[in-house]
Amino acid sequence: MRDPSTPRQQEVLLATPSELRDRIRQLGKPAARADDPRLAQVHAILSELGAQPGPLLPVLHAVQDAFGCIPPELVGPIAEGLNLSRAEVHGVITYYHHFRSEPAGRHVLEVCRAESCQAMGSEALWHEACAGLGLPAGGGTTVDGALTLEPVYCLGLCAQSPAAMLDGHPHARLDTGRMSSLVARSVEAA
Repeated sequence: MRDPSTPRQQEVLLATPSELRDRIRQLGKPAARADDPRLAQVHAILSELGAQPGPLLPVLHAVQDAFGCIPPELVGPIAEGLNLSRAEVHGVITYYHHFRSEPAGRHVLEVCRAESCQAMGSEALWHEACAGLGLPAGGGTTVDGALTLEPVYCLGLCAQSPAAMLDGHPHARLDTGRMSSLVARSVEAA
């Protein structure tokens, strides 16, 4: 079977039936209530960025920066403020791996799973990190919220594979020891 072409497709294939049901429920979530305090912040973001050409990505980045994620119940107000459908906004959120609908852990470890890194052993590092953190094979956030482990498909460090990024800082030429050290430092620091 051919590998899926996007990270989101891989996530769906690796998801358990209960995870898929949860995702489907998220799509049907109602919009935020009128008394939701987050709406004022979303309206301020829309006022500031909504008039520029192609405002959706800057608005989504600003919302995620403000709340740590893009809550599904705020998709409706964002769509309405930009004169887009909820489906269009949801499509962009799910297309770009950077956007998340749930908050990440205090630290985010992105492990490259692109071809060059795979050829140099990133799959073994990935599975070891998942097992060591008690996470499913698709990654996720630790129970204590200390660390989110995510796959990423190319960090641009192909000549220094395998690579990962911890809280926006790249780490290259990883091996089992260096990966274990990264995970341990991030969990301890949280």
